Amino acid sequence: MAEGIILAGGYSKRADTNKMMLEYKGRPLILSTIESMNPFVNKIVVVTGHYHEDIAFALKTQNHVQCVYNDTYDKGMYDSIKKGMMHTKEDVFIIPGDMPLVKPSTYETLLKSEGLLRVPVTRNQKGHPIYIDASLRSTLLDSKKHHHLKALRNAMGFNEVPVEDRGILIDIDTMDDYLQMKREEERSE
Repeated sequence: MAEGIILAGGYSKRADTNKMMLEYKGRPLILSTIESMNPFVNKIVVVTGHYHEDIAFALKTQNHVQCVYNDTYDKGMYDSIKKGMMHTKEDVFIIPGDMPLVKPSTYETLLKSEGLLRVPVTRNQKGHPIYIDASLRSTLLDSKKHHHLKALRNAMGFNEVPVEDRGILIDIDTMDDYLQMKREEERSE
């Protein structure tokens, strides 16, 4: 088993609303991201920031989820990743909270694959979640020359893990993205 880090600290500027609270399957979108990861982890750390109160309130009944406020969320996603890593001890999955379409089978495939750093790939495109072995924790936390996870990932090298899951590529940046995701949901039903 591993642990999970879900990133939910941003401003959601392009969506012009707290996208983690957008309705998906009758509840806040972030809950679907949690639900697909949950069977494959011992614990989930949701790293919040700008919308901390709203997200913490929405997650208050999720006993297996630790909501952690990143007071330096304005520095960007990599800072939130480091904050989440400080609250984990095992191998981790890292995913933005606005990716509810990732299939549970993707987590299972990543868990069963080889490599210290694993990235799911579909249609020759890399996506999320990223799997990071616990042995890389100090490298990630101590890194001063990398300002985002992609730079560290590329510098360290990673294993590409083929998956049949378009959800690894779909996140919500704008309301148009949200409407597209809703269309994807309708197609899969």
